[in-house]
Amino acid sequence: MDDRDKPAPKEKLRAAVDHALGGDWQKAHLIVQEYEDDPTAAWIHAVVHRIEGDLANAGYWYRRCRRALREEVSTHDELREIAAALRAGPPADR
Repeated sequence: MDDRDKPAPKEKLRAAVDHALGGDWQKAHLIVQEYEDDPTAAWIHAVVHRIEGDLANAGYWYRRCRRALREEVSTHDELREIAAALRAGPPADR
């Protein structure tokens, strides 16, 4: 089984969020792309592409995690939302 098929460890996802919040979206991207089939990793992946300015790619990852790109929500606020979801447990229904 490829790592991309495994659920992402929460500590890695938290680290990716922390890197993105700290301005290192490239490092966050490297982490989440290891877990392409994990919905939370895909959500983070979408946000880092928004940060990068690649909205087409962000849209792809939002579709993968079954979430909408909400332009009215800043990437910082969305990353905080992801961090809260990681603290709370399994992803909530969308």
